Amino acid sequence: MIALGLLAVAGCSSSPPARPSAPAIVEQARQSQPIGTRMPQGDADMCKAGELQWLVGKPRSEIPVPVDVVNRRVVCTTCPVTEDYSPYRLNIFYNQQTGIVERVSCG
Repeated sequence: MIALGLLAVAGCSSSPPARPSAPAIVEQARQSQPIGTRMPQGDADMCKAGELQWLVGKPRSEIPVPVDVVNRRVVCTTCPVTEDYSPYRLNIFYNQQTGIVERVSCG
């Protein structure tokens, strides 16, 4: 009977199992997604837009000819574009009237 009392007390005094933190849950969910559908981590520059930021303010004629045309899009800021997101695609947006590059970004 004393043994049953000790087991009952031991069962009451144990703390609940630790719950994972919110960032751990998000990371676990991200890892469970298929590779092609995962979003890039935080500030990753997957398309290397940082290397071409010098183009902002320059005429579009200064945009270098790409080696990989599949992952580059040069388009005016008022032109229609697809809304699909690809972290590997480099977007270079220029003003249609002036021909000046206004933005270089991934997407």
